[in-house]
Amino acid sequence: MKINWKGLCSASLLIAITSSSWAKNSVKQPLTLTSCHIEGIRQQVQCGTLVTLENYAKSDGVKIDINFVVLPAIDNSQKKQPLMFLAGGPGQAATELASRIFRGFNEIRKTRDLILIDQRGTGKSHPLQCENSLELDPYTSIPENFALSDIEQCLAQLTGDLSQYNSENAIRDFEAVREALGHQQVHIYGGSYGTRAGLIYMRMFPNSLKSVVLDSVGPIEVPIGLFGKSAEQSFIKLIENCQNEESCATQYPALAKEFTAITNKLSQAPVTVEIVHPRLGTKTAFTISKDKFISSIQMQLYSMETRSLVPLLIHQAYLGNYMPLAGIIAQSEGGMGIYIALHLNIVCNEDFPKISADMKAVDADNNFAKGMSLVMVGKACAAWPTYQPSADFYQTVTADIPTLIMSGELDPVTPASNGEKSHVNLPNSHHIISKNNAHIVASTACGIKIVNEFLEKKTPKELDESCLEEIPEESFMVGLNGGVVPDVSSNAMSTEPNLIQAKE
Repeated sequence: MKINWKGLCSASLLIAITSSSWAKNSVKQPLTLTSCHIEGIRQQVQCGTLVTLENYAKSDGVKIDINFVVLPAIDNSQKKQPLMFLAGGPGQAATELASRIFRGFNEIRKTRDLILIDQRGTGKSHPLQCENSLELDPYTSIPENFALSDIEQCLAQLTGDLSQYNSENAIRDFEAVREALGHQQVHIYGGSYGTRAGLIYMRMFPNSLKSVVLDSVGPIEVPIGLFGKSAEQSFIKLIENCQNEESCATQYPALAKEFTAITNKLSQAPVTVEIVHPRLGTKTAFTISKDKFISSIQMQLYSMETRSLVPLLIHQAYLGNYMPLAGIIAQSEGGMGIYIALHLNIVCNEDFPKISADMKAVDADNNFAKGMSLVMVGKACAAWPTYQPSADFYQTVTADIPTLIMSGELDPVTPASNGEKSHVNLPNSHHIISKNNAHIVASTACGIKIVNEFLEKKTPKELDESCLEEIPEESFMVGLNGGVVPDVSSNAMSTEPNLIQAKE
């Protein structure tokens, strides 16, 4: 049985210097940096490898390669300090996001280099991956079929001392790359789990950081995986926004009831239907369970673009048409871009042990996914090898570094309350809450504009935030062929005539 890794990941996706002695005790390791081309970017960039210690406490121990890419500034004449990008997950490889960052951070890249480092356990930095996750059939697998044998098979594929693939050692690697590249200081941008990494960087090596951007915050004080309440609130706001938009309210007047009806039906037993494969065009069996349906909807809540599809997905499933849902799930073929073993290694040791029974009960008290997230992660963590984070790991970060904090009001996993927890403890911070954003505010041109201004001024409380008011309110797809409201009151062709007739 192959575990539904996508469902599992959606369940747990995302100070003073205390460790300077590590850097001092480690032997300087060789750095290689060459011109190269990477997929999705036409112009030449720089690819690098830094050899470092797997265990920083053992100077003569096993060494591993840390892979990174530098996206050179278009105009580097001003020699501005670079921006280091801390990827999310945990389990994303920053270099595998290079083409998207190259385009999305273009305004910032005009005058400063971007440094992308594969966190140890991801990409080409001693990857920790469960290979069978790449072979998973997204159409027939369901989260409920999770078995401990899947974890055992995954662990059998891994090499290295898993206790060393933790968040603090990842920051030691990032710091080593900064030093090897010859930068006295860098700016850092962290998104989602990257904010957790950023906060750890602020605690461990504050003097190395010129400024910090924390986008969609996962604070130290909030364990990764407590997504029940935040996902419910994000979904409720989607329903409310749909009902406040005339075309959406007209097409989907009973959306909340339809969602409840589907989940009640699927809680009785999974449904298997024959569909046309979204990519191959062949007939394919498609199995939908309650957890699969909810986790698929939950994943769409992350982005404003995919949120626009949610009413259509729910309504069509309610009518018995699962093709739109299959089309969304098809996007997971080939994997999610998450190194599952690294993801579990961090979440199961740094976060899950901090979640009490009371916290689980409170988080599960919702009308969306209930306690699905933590139940799935708990099963995996029960079989995962353990390590003990350092005594300083859970220390609240209070570093006096210029810090811009950004939150999306519609975010299903890192709500604005998360950002506020960090804001109240960081003396030189400013918290921006974007009304019409979900996860990652810098996914918008406005967000990037604000980040770029902050990097220039380094005064978080003196930024022009006016563009946030120009971000359009949430809108929704109301027909299978796009934003078309089917006309069922006349003989005009409807975008879904057979489905409407079937319902009647």
